Amino acid sequence: MKILVAVKRVIDYNVQIRVKEDGSGIVTDNVKMSTNPPDDNAIEEAVKIKESGKATEVVAVSVGDEKAQETVRKALAVGADRGILVKTEGIIEPLAVSKVLQKVVEKEKPDLVFMGKQAIDDDCNQTGQMLAALLNWPQATFASKIEVKDKLLLVTREVDEGLETIEVNVPAIVTCDLRLNEPRYASLPNIMKAKKKPIEQINASDLEVDTKPRIEQIKVEEPPKRKAGIKVASVEELVQKLKNEAKVI
Repeated sequence: MKILVAVKRVIDYNVQIRVKEDGSGIVTDNVKMSTNPPDDNAIEEAVKIKESGKATEVVAVSVGDEKAQETVRKALAVGADRGILVKTEGIIEPLAVSKVLQKVVEKEKPDLVFMGKQAIDDDCNQTGQMLAALLNWPQATFASKIEVKDKLLLVTREVDEGLETIEVNVPAIVTCDLRLNEPRYASLPNIMKAKKKPIEQINASDLEVDTKPRIEQIKVEEPPKRKAGIKVASVEELVQKLKNEAKVI
């Protein structure tokens, strides 16, 4: 069994996001970047399945600029066998990423495709679902537990009512939740070994995929600052303000 894992390079979740002065986007120069957190869970789960003997190869793939190679290297350092970087420039939307991954899947012919449930930058939660539609593969989203049984997957996912377990046939697309596992840290020896693992580089244009954005970004603004709260002297005054001023009751 071969598992393909899609990973994305994003601004680190600990970084305070700043908007550019001209409102054209957010500041990324000299800003710490890292792997999208749910993608770390996807890599961890793929490596665990390989370590259990149920998979033979884990391939990490990223779509982005040259610097996205760092994200692939991190995946290699925690256990992926080889990497693929599909090079693009500028903003690339979920539909374009899905079409690029479709071409990679057709070339690599994996049995499973893992990815994070959504990215923390655009928060779209679309790529996995679109890829499943393009490939006409079954999908299991928001996975919090995965069990491999021959040519079947038992996937437990979180829904509004609690937990739901579904059975899907392989090949399949799985998007991973943060609760799926605890991603391991890459040790220094493994980081050094990852530098010798192969990363295949492909230009998106060579795949004949149109990556032109369909959405025009006009302006980026910071959310309005929260107003200071007020103190009230009694419950009656609180109810009055909620009713007459805030108009929430």
